[in-house]
Amino acid sequence: MTLTQTKPLSYQVRTYGCQMNVHDSERLTGLLEGAGYVSTDGDADIVVFNTCAVRENADNKLYGNLGQLYTKKLENPKLQIAVGGCLAQKDRDTIIKKAPWVDVVFGTHNIGSLPALLERARHNEEAQVEILEALETFPSDLPTKRDSTYSGMVSISVGCNNSCTFCIVPSLRGKEKDRRPGEILGEIQALVSDGALEVMLLGQNVNTYGVEFGDKGAFAKLLRSCGDIAGLERVRFISPHPAAFTDDVIDAMAETPNVMPHLHMPLQSGSDRILKAMRRSYRSDKYLGILDRVRKAIPDAAITTDIIIGFPGETEEDFLETMRVVEAARFAVVFTYKYSKRPGTPASDLPDQVPNEIAQERYERLLVLVNDIAWKENQNQIGRDVEVLVANNEGRKDDATHRITGRARDSRLVHFQLPGGVEAPRPGDVVTVTVTGAAPYHLLADQAEGSTFSVRRTAAGDAWDRAEAASCAIPVAGDQGEAKASVSLGLPTLRKPEH
Repeated sequence: MTLTQTKPLSYQVRTYGCQMNVHDSERLTGLLEGAGYVSTDGDADIVVFNTCAVRENADNKLYGNLGQLYTKKLENPKLQIAVGGCLAQKDRDTIIKKAPWVDVVFGTHNIGSLPALLERARHNEEAQVEILEALETFPSDLPTKRDSTYSGMVSISVGCNNSCTFCIVPSLRGKEKDRRPGEILGEIQALVSDGALEVMLLGQNVNTYGVEFGDKGAFAKLLRSCGDIAGLERVRFISPHPAAFTDDVIDAMAETPNVMPHLHMPLQSGSDRILKAMRRSYRSDKYLGILDRVRKAIPDAAITTDIIIGFPGETEEDFLETMRVVEAARFAVVFTYKYSKRPGTPASDLPDQVPNEIAQERYERLLVLVNDIAWKENQNQIGRDVEVLVANNEGRKDDATHRITGRARDSRLVHFQLPGGVEAPRPGDVVTVTVTGAAPYHLLADQAEGSTFSVRRTAAGDAWDRAEAASCAIPVAGDQGEAKASVSLGLPTLRKPEH
C-alpha cells in the first residue's frame, strides 16, 4: 500500500490600515496556521485582505487588487479570496456584487470564523458572507502568529465611544470593550516569557481604558503594573485622546522606567472652530498644555501626532491656526492626511467641502513645516548616545548602505554602522551608539572617532535565533526531531523559575 502526502494549502494575509489591523492580521495568521495552512510569498492558495475603511483610497486599493486576482482565479478556480476588516464590515453587501469571485467576506467582530468560512466556501462552492454586529471573541483570545520575536502588540480594548464626525471606526468596531487587567498582564507576561522585550498597548482610545468597569484611573494603573514585569524593557501605547488625557497617566509614564519617553497623541486640527466641527472635545490650548506637562515630567519625550487637512469648512485662517500649533508643539513626527469624505460619517454631509486643489496646496505647505521642525528636532540628538532595539523590518535601504536599523527608546528610527570586525547584532539585541547625523525622519549613527558602540545580547535575540532555526527546520535545543514553527495563544505559560 502506497501512502500519499497531501501538500498543505498556502496563504497570504495582506494588511491595510492601522496598528489594530496589523494586530488582527497576526490573529488571522495564527488561525490559518492552526488550521494547517502555510505561509508563502509566492502564489498562494488563499489570499486574505484585512482592510481599512478610514480613507477613500482604501476602497480603490481593495477593488484594484481584487481585479488583479480575477485573472488568477480564472486560471486557478481553486484559489480562494477572503476579505475582512473594516471595509468588509462597512461594505458587506457590496463586495460580492462588485467582485463575485470573492469566496469569503467576514467582519471586524468575527475574525475567528475565517478557517470555518473558507472550508464552508470550498464545500458549498459558493461565497460565504458572515458579518456580526457585536464582538464574537476578544481578539487576544485567538491563536496568534506574531511577526516579531522581540516586540508584541497587546489589545487592551476594542471599539470607541467617541463620535468624531470624520471617523467611521465606531460604527465598524462598535462601542469600547475593555479587557480585565489580569488578562492583559497575563498576555504580556507570556510574550516576555517567549523572549519579547517590548510591548505596544493598543486601543482606539487607550486612556479611556477602564470605562467599561468603572475605573477612570485604570490606564495609569496598567502602565505602572507593566513596570513590575521582569524582563519587559519597553512599553509603548497608541493612541490616547487629548480630551481624556489626565495627569495620572503623565505621572505613570514618568515614574515607570520601562514606559518609553514617546507620546503619540492625535491633534487632527489646530483650529478650535474645526475641532468643534470635528466633535473633538478639546481645544488647542488644552492640547498644548498637555504637551507642556509631559515635557516637564519627561524632558526628552518625543511627541508625534496625526493631522487632517481640508476638513469641511476649513478656511485659510483655520489652516494657519494648525500651522501655529504645529510650530508651538515641535513634533518629532507628524502623520499628515488630506480629509477623505467617507459615506456614513456626519462630516460627509457638511457644507463647504474643501476643493482638492486647495487641500493639496495646504497639505504641501504643512509638510514643508513639519519636515523642517522634525529635522531640527532630530539635529538636537546629534552627539547623544542612544539605546537602539535592533529591528528586522524597519530599514529599507540597509542592504545598500550596509547599516542596521532599530528604534531608540523615544521611538526615533536609527540607522547605525558596525565597527569593522564586529559580529552583527540580532534583531532583538540592544546596541548603544552615538548619533552622528540626522534627517527629518531618522537618525544616523556612523562610526567616528570617539563614538560609542556596544552590544547587549538579549533573550529577544535568542528567541530570534530559535525562530530562524525553526523556519529552516533546524533542530534547536529542546526539540525532539524536526523543528516546528509555533503559534502562541497569547496566554500565560507556566515555567520553572531560574536560579
